[in-house]
Amino acid sequence: MSKTPWKTDKWFTSPWNFADEVAGGHDFAKQIKFHDVSLRDGEQQAGLVFTKDMKIQLAEKLAEIGIHRIEAGMPAVSPDDVAAIKEIVKRKLGPQIFAFSRCMKEDVKRAIDCGVDSIVIEIPASEHIVKYAYRWDYQRAIDLSIESTLYAKEHGLYTVFFPIDGSRSDIPTFIDLIQKVEKDGHMDALAIVDTFGGLNPHACGYLIRKIKERIKKPLEVHFHDDFGLGSANTIMALAAGAEVAHTTVSAIGERAGNAAYEDIALSLLTMYNIDTGIKHEKMYPLSKWLRRMSGLNMRQNRGIMGDDINKIESGLITDWYFNAREEAPLELSPYLYTLTGHPDVDVVIGKYSGVRSIDIYLDRIGRSCDDKDAKMEILAKVKERSLEIGGLLSVGDFENIVSKVLD
Repeated sequence: MSKTPWKTDKWFTSPWNFADEVAGGHDFAKQIKFHDVSLRDGEQQAGLVFTKDMKIQLAEKLAEIGIHRIEAGMPAVSPDDVAAIKEIVKRKLGPQIFAFSRCMKEDVKRAIDCGVDSIVIEIPASEHIVKYAYRWDYQRAIDLSIESTLYAKEHGLYTVFFPIDGSRSDIPTFIDLIQKVEKDGHMDALAIVDTFGGLNPHACGYLIRKIKERIKKPLEVHFHDDFGLGSANTIMALAAGAEVAHTTVSAIGERAGNAAYEDIALSLLTMYNIDTGIKHEKMYPLSKWLRRMSGLNMRQNRGIMGDDINKIESGLITDWYFNAREEAPLELSPYLYTLTGHPDVDVVIGKYSGVRSIDIYLDRIGRSCDDKDAKMEILAKVKERSLEIGGLLSVGDFENIVSKVLD
């Protein structure tokens, strides 16, 4: 490990992350895998639709970026999904391909017919969701789980048991359910599922450790982002010994979305010194491609993937950046934006701009001005225009102002 894993030529995070009192309690697996659910749970985002061809293209791009496992879809949803899963399997892209099914033999059979050799089988786990949402008795959930997982085992499928709403279950009842399925049914791995994003980060490690005391299977985590904690919770669970993170591209998914693989992979690299094998330089291009393909919108300054995170408007920050960029470019960002394939720093012009920004934009339009008073007049008009339009100025806006002042 580097003597300063928090500071390299590509990132500069916090040395506190690596204090013995902090890192000494981590129990990361030797290999952490990403299980991408964009093609299934991601598409459950309201209004988001992937055609067969879109799904195949996305699977190819996920393989290119280094995602380890792809949940290609749920065959029960539509014939189009079945066709997409079959084609993804046929292409042998590299990642392990999973299908998703309910705890029903017929669903498992559909997955088998698609040609996958791995499956995620869901079951309602909390007594309240079984009673109120499914209108089942709890024993039915147990019986169906045992029957469907055994059927998957009989057909040689690697099986991830996926108890829905496990995070809101009574802990003893939840573990009893898992142990019954482990004993009488089958699971190769267990997914810990925070279906409604209700876990807090402090509970994640406790939950993983508690389950590992009783369940001797590899653990996976599938966390939602209802409180904006999906990625943070996933990292906490991985630090406690979970081995697989269920994620989506740019946090797409049901309601508030899923944990974002970009957040987790880059955080693991820069804050924990763990390289998961993801090709980080392809992150932003993949996110942009997905948005163009699907019409998906994203907050412009969203961490890591936002289009505007590299933009500087403030005059003070612009001065800082130009003072430091040659010798210490990481003084004003935690990582180089090019690390994720994002464009480098760009100075924009608006209400918060300063004199240096005026010089930069004068150079961009091929003009010069040595008159300090004239530059201050340009700056004042830039601020006025920004207030008028409620945003940043275009190069054309700036040119008009310069012409009025200098010509």
